[in-house]
Amino acid sequence: MIPYGKHSIDQQDILAVVDVLENQFLTQGKQVPAFEEALCQYTGAQYALAVNSATSALHVACLALDVKAGDIVWTTPITFVATANCIRFCGADVDFVDINPRSRNLCPTALAQKLEIAQAEKRLPKAIIAVHFAGYSCEMQQIYTLCQQHGVKVIEDACHALGGDYQGKKIGNCRYSDFTVFSFHPVKSITTAEGGALLSNQQRLIERATLFAKHGVTREQAQMQDVVEGPWCYQQVELGFNYRMSDLQAALGITQLAKLDAFIARRRTLADNYFNHLENLPLQLPDKKQLAESAWHLYAVELKGQNRLQVYQLLQHAGVHANVHYSPVHLQPYYQKLGFNKGDFPAAEHYAEHTLTIPLFQSMTDEQQLHVVQALEQALEQALRDCTK
Repeated sequence: MIPYGKHSIDQQDILAVVDVLENQFLTQGKQVPAFEEALCQYTGAQYALAVNSATSALHVACLALDVKAGDIVWTTPITFVATANCIRFCGADVDFVDINPRSRNLCPTALAQKLEIAQAEKRLPKAIIAVHFAGYSCEMQQIYTLCQQHGVKVIEDACHALGGDYQGKKIGNCRYSDFTVFSFHPVKSITTAEGGALLSNQQRLIERATLFAKHGVTREQAQMQDVVEGPWCYQQVELGFNYRMSDLQAALGITQLAKLDAFIARRRTLADNYFNHLENLPLQLPDKKQLAESAWHLYAVELKGQNRLQVYQLLQHAGVHANVHYSPVHLQPYYQKLGFNKGDFPAAEHYAEHTLTIPLFQSMTDEQQLHVVQALEQALEQALRDCTK
């Protein structure tokens, strides 16, 4: 079975982890700070905080921005539920902005219209979480400019996008955001098994996020009350969480990051191959202008009237594991209980009803990709014959 996504681990990665196991601290050693510094060097951001998952990173980002009960935060319906859940963790309300059908990202035009209405109703959001779907950056300059005009903070959910580019610079530099979040889940650009990171150019914000990620505990004298007796002293100054990354994970992250550009180059080659092979099939392909900038975490096509379940099952039978990214968050039962309904965000819903993610990962061979193409072509032909009977 050819999976839709897959990690790539080599002997260098294994030896780095073994070295930590045999010779170093497993937690709170030197590897996590080294990984954080490497992320800053790669992206151009000034500060980085490595944590145990991207969900944790999103949560502490919201906490650092003082998101709380009575606030509202907006995001996109086309994302994994964690993006919206982190807002609810803080007790705040969630709302969504519809997508641009071509980029599949949060639509700046829809955002501008929604901000005008919210301003008139005196219900502006505390923050926006813009998701770089499939590895392609949102129009961050437009989004950031709109948000600045209304005093709205910006978080980039770049869980799909490490290694991608925007305006000639690496995604994650935080030029147009207060925070950027990355994921190191095994199907992402690089992996630390599980893990995430939060990047920022604002020292105060990263210090706040760090407190929340580490029990709310500090050893920094400037953050503590009263005179401390000795270097062993610490104080809890916030109600925090245990979201730390282990040194095992960070050691893997460091060696993986060194291979990231090669991984992204291969993903872009595979995406280009798909464009060339699939352009004459009855499909809506991603926007090809994304080719040289996206990190190509996913390659999602849209069917044109074919029975999606049948196409999916035919691919499975041919040894190709497809997937769907995503079912719209606002239509999940939990969010429907909060008042969202079908029809609220039509562009997102139309995309979600027709999309299918086909395999793309950096170790994918040309032979595997050709098999996927042939299996998809045959599945589409069969589905078309069956629907015209």
